[in-house]
Amino acid sequence: MEQLLYAIAGLVARIHIFILSWNDSIESSFTDKELHFLVIGLFGLALICALHPLFLWLARTGHTMFITFFYVFTVIIVIAFAIEIGQGVLGTGNMEQGDITYGIMGFLFFFAIFALIRLIVHGIIKLRNRRRAGRYYS
Repeated sequence: MEQLLYAIAGLVARIHIFILSWNDSIESSFTDKELHFLVIGLFGLALICALHPLFLWLARTGHTMFITFFYVFTVIIVIAFAIEIGQGVLGTGNMEQGDITYGIMGFLFFFAIFALIRLIVHGIIKLRNRRRAGRYYS
């Protein structure tokens, strides 16, 4: 997980350098704030265009738990980063990348337990419903 976060940070840094180079090469006078406005705005719109059809399909096919997981997972990542940044800025603790990794892994661990329990409960309910349906139609 730590390597993944470093890889993402490196990718973001390379994209940032590319955008700054592109901005300079076309002799544009976009400020840093304007570039953030454009890039983040367009990236967000691209994500909506890519994810909305997927989420519609998931909702239609009854896979709303995946939508919930995806949303909560992104919120957990933001919260984990915010906590560590807050610790670094306020001096209330050590700002460590490992804490972010462990926090995210904790969520994934407890979600896996939840998903397993949910799968078992749904399986029992489905099995019970099949037996009841078989009893009335046999």
